[in-house]
Formats: sequence, structure tokens, C-alpha cells
Amino acid sequence: MKKGINKWSFPGGTPIADCLGIAKRAGYDGIELTLDESGELGLRATEKDARAIAAQAEAAGVEICGLATGLYWSNSMTSESEAVRARAMDICRKQLELAAAFGVDTILVVPGAVGVAFIPDFEVVDYEYAYDRALDAISRLADDARAAGVNIGLENVWNKFLLSPLELRGFIDAVNSPYVGAYFDVGNVLATGYPEQWVRILGKRIKKVHVKDYRLEAGGLHGFVDLLAGDVDFPAVMNALEAVGYDGYLIAEMGTYKHDPYQMVYNASLAMDRILEGRRG
Repeated sequence: MKKGINKWSFPGGTPIADCLGIAKRAGYDGIELTLDESGELGLRATEKDARAIAAQAEAAGVEICGLATGLYWSNSMTSESEAVRARAMDICRKQLELAAAFGVDTILVVPGAVGVAFIPDFEVVDYEYAYDRALDAISRLADDARAAGVNIGLENVWNKFLLSPLELRGFIDAVNSPYVGAYFDVGNVLATGYPEQWVRILGKRIKKVHVKDYRLEAGGLHGFVDLLAGDVDFPAVMNALEAVGYDGYLIAEMGTYKHDPYQMVYNASLAMDRILEGRRG
């Protein structure tokens, strides 16, 4: 397996070129970029822009290993608004377009939400409607994914939706496309389950993996801590990933430190070395 770092792990506004340089010095094989509303990699970015960024990455010796976006929190595929649902699908298509230009095999997609506790006034949607809308949207987007040659990876997030590995497995199987799978986030599971069980149940459906750690006694968003500082049983997770034949990227998605924001990138790299070795301490 290779190790990557998500661009959200750098201070907001850090130029991609700087992120690439720091990621290389910290020992990462790849970086997961993020699509924003505007800016250096925004919705108006073109394939030419993407190829220029890909050339920067190649020169830096860092692979672009994924493309995420936070835009689905304000543009949900399960919204009551047809216009919002349509915009969410357009965002996904833009991700696919740019990912193909980058040479990235999988994009991260949040397939909607029933509700989001950590976002004030987030729209609450009846579960059965959310499921039907998400299934319709992802099923249609599967054709776009096939045309682009890029996988759609559905991330398990705190969206009160697709709450168990059995349900996520069933949803993916209902879409019935080799271009739709799971973008499995290890840390997001721990508050309600066991990531090694999710890995075993999702199996070959896992397209990409995010790593975070979580301390149960802290709870809430404050429970997310440095890798190896929480309660994730990483040896069990690694054994499960190996058992299902996963050999892709582990991508750290971390927050920044308050007084030395780049140090986390280096610390996470060292922790990931230990995780990849399958041992702690």
C-alpha cells in the first residue's frame, strides 16, 4: 500500500505547489486534491488547468491519488430541491472530468444526507426519500463514471445515512456498476462501529481508504485525534484490508495544528509508516 495526504490537512489557502513540496519532504507517495467552489482548483477549472497541476505533481515526485470535495455539504443529492440535486450531480461530473485529466482512478462522493448534526440548520430529509434520491443519482452518474474511466467512491460520513456496512454494501450492489464503490473512512466509523468489520463486509467494493483516528471518550468532533492517539485498532484494520486484497492508497485526512499547522503533515507521515508496518508504539 502507498500513503497519501489530503489537501485539507494543510492550512486553507495553501497553494497546491507548496502542498506538493511539503508532501514530498514529509515522505508521502501521493496527495489527494480537493475541488472547491472557486480558486486554484474550483468549479471553473478546465482540463488544461488540471493537466498543468498534474505536471507540477509529476515534477515534485508526488502522485495525485484522489480528488475530494466539500461541496456536497451544501449541494446534496438527497435534497428536497430538484435544483440542488441537479447541481450536486453537476459537481460530481466536474470531479470526474478533472480526475480523468489528473489520471486519478477514484473521486470521493458524499451521496447525500438524512441530516447533519454538526452543520446548523442542515436540511432534514426523510430516510426513504433520501435513499431513493441517492440511488437514482448515483445510478445515473455511474454512466458518467464509466465514460470518464474514473470510479465514484461513496464515503461513509456523519450524515445519518447508509449507517451500517451491510446497508452501504447493499446500496453499492443496487447501483450494480464496477465504477461505483466505497471510499472507506476508518475514523468515521469508530463512534458507532468497528472499521475492521466494515472492511471485511465491503471487501472488493472498497476503492480508496481515508485514515483518521478517534478517541471514544472525547466524543463528537473533538474525538478526532492524531493517528495512533485514539481507539482505532489499526493492526486489525490493516489485517482486514490485506485479507480483502486492498493494495491501494491510505490517505490521511487530518486537521491542522493551531500554532504549527504544517507539523501535523510530518507527524501523520511517521504514524502512517507505523500503521503500514502493522504495529504500534
